[in-house]
Amino acid sequence: MHGRGASGGQRPLRFGLAGTGYWARTAHAPALASTDGIEFTAVWGRNQQATADLAAAYGASAHQDMAAFLADLDGVAFAVPPDVQVPLAARAAAAGKHLLLEKPIATSPAGADILVSAVERARVASVVFFTARFQADVRAWLADVTARGGWAGGASAWLGTALQESSPFNTPWRRDKGALWDLAPHAVSLLWASLGPVTSVLADAGPADVSHLVLHHDGGASSTVTVTLSATEAAGFFELYLWGAAGRSAAPGEGGEPVIPLRAALTELAANARSGQAAHACDVRFGRDVGRVLADAQRQLDARRGSGLGAP
Repeated sequence: MHGRGASGGQRPLRFGLAGTGYWARTAHAPALASTDGIEFTAVWGRNQQATADLAAAYGASAHQDMAAFLADLDGVAFAVPPDVQVPLAARAAAAGKHLLLEKPIATSPAGADILVSAVERARVASVVFFTARFQADVRAWLADVTARGGWAGGASAWLGTALQESSPFNTPWRRDKGALWDLAPHAVSLLWASLGPVTSVLADAGPADVSHLVLHHDGGASSTVTVTLSATEAAGFFELYLWGAAGRSAAPGEGGEPVIPLRAALTELAANARSGQAAHACDVRFGRDVGRVLADAQRQLDARRGSGLGAP
């Protein structure tokens, strides 16, 4: 059992981890074990051996039965595919557990609505781990650009390599859903936070899983997003910038160490759980809002591919 005690005489909040894959092992488990005020006590997984191994590494209990897993927890961190996350997280919320969710929270509006309804009925706290939104350097950049204002637009390109055979992120759900659902949530989240809420999206498809989005923001700005998971290592690339009369401002890239921003997300979730505060800038409702943009884009991409207008 790993964790760090809470200050002020409060007991640490007991958290469990749902998932045993690469991201669970390299990001969630070490973050849970090293966040002040949180005690990492349980692991749930579908693979019995992987669950036992991960739990043993942190002195946590191993579970394949969800009811037993949830019994003694205050919160759950999820590191499972989105279509698995929806029913599990809804069940956890109904049991009164606070939620650290992965993006996308779901891959359909109906799934996202189920999660939001479950969280609101149970009045639990929720945070969606849009990685960059919890990086100190990105937060400083967002504070600067929102204070300055006057931006006409923005642009982002993320040429990811997750579908390379050697990538640990080459997983079935990413092969099925592509970069629109894996990388675009991060870009949409940052552009939303810097230019204002997204009011509409236009989408077109390139080859493989390449997706191009044009976003229109409340207030009149517009932005573009291009994403793929099919880039080679040589082509891998990320950029996101805003532009206006005063010039350009580029956002910092995602750091190579996810445990640090994940600790920040967990710390803020725990603080909300203790105070009874449900709202957060990256809560389940914001996750649903981003998902609605992606679902609209997916509908357009499917229509274009079906009509033969999109790239093969």
